[in-house]
Amino acid sequence: MLLLQVLNYPFILLLMHLQSCYHWIPPENLALRGTATQSSLHSLAQKAVDGNRNFNLKNGFCTYTALESAPWWRVDLHHTYTIHYVALTNQGDCCSYCLNGAEIRIGDSLQNDGKDNPLCATVSSIPPGQTEYFVCTKFLKGRYMTAVLPRVGILSLCEMEVFGQFPA
Repeated sequence: MLLLQVLNYPFILLLMHLQSCYHWIPPENLALRGTATQSSLHSLAQKAVDGNRNFNLKNGFCTYTALESAPWWRVDLHHTYTIHYVALTNQGDCCSYCLNGAEIRIGDSLQNDGKDNPLCATVSSIPPGQTEYFVCTKFLKGRYMTAVLPRVGILSLCEMEVFGQFPA
């Protein structure tokens, strides 16, 4: 398997030898069919899985929590998948630092709001209005993808995309 960047979207190239033919299999954003929730309802959690990468928080395209201890956002994918990578779009106006230090966790547990699931990646920083891709150090299996800020703060994100395969 090979991860390529094409037109700002990563594509997984699976080379399958079928009578000397090779096929591109474009990735599917599993989060689009998911149900999102978050630790506080300061803004609608579902805005982060609407397929819109618009990064303008003030115009209502992003979601964010209240100022709280260890705020989290989660998408229920409704089935367990093997997750290959996730893409996270940061807000482009004020407070783009709100994602700094966020942890991306993937697993099947809702214990502690999914914050105890295995760690996929930690966000050091994402430039304002940009989308960054995070490949888990190993493919993780899970139904829930949780972003948690392990400190007091506001968790803000504009789009969370989850790419993987079913069944796990």
